[in-house]
Amino acid sequence: MDIPAGDHLAYMKHALELARNSPPKPTNYRVGAVLVNPARNAVLATGYTLELEGNTHAEQCCFMKLAEEHGIGEEQLGDVLPDGLALYTTMEPCSKRLSGNLPCVSRVLRLAGSIKTVYVGVLEPAKFVQNTGIKTLEDAGISVVHVQGLEQEILEVATAGHEKSG
Repeated sequence: MDIPAGDHLAYMKHALELARNSPPKPTNYRVGAVLVNPARNAVLATGYTLELEGNTHAEQCCFMKLAEEHGIGEEQLGDVLPDGLALYTTMEPCSKRLSGNLPCVSRVLRLAGSIKTVYVGVLEPAKFVQNTGIKTLEDAGISVVHVQGLEQEILEVATAGHEKSG
């Protein structure tokens, strides 16, 4: 995959394509995530909702796969990753999980020494929980940038499997 350096829309489109792999369910958003090293314009890891066993989110899968690749626990990823990384995620990282799993914002914060910018396609709709992901990340010094242009498509993919009202 050849994405020109700094082409945030192209990386978000890649994350959206990943989200399409997630099985439609009424209780999850289908989200895709891509972790990029902008200095090398290299994709370090990808993930999508429910890619791995359990009630896994896109960012969680991304980090779990990368940790496995390095032969370490997810908690130790910050020790081996370079700084200046960018995370592209089709939806704002969750700040609360009803399943009891660690929220994705907390997972990103563990990597705050490495992840400097989070690019999001849409804010999380307040259907399941009230999300404060962007504010939490910004308060911790991580830049959050809205990549515009794919909002409708992202929401259509994210909510596939949800009951439509009206």
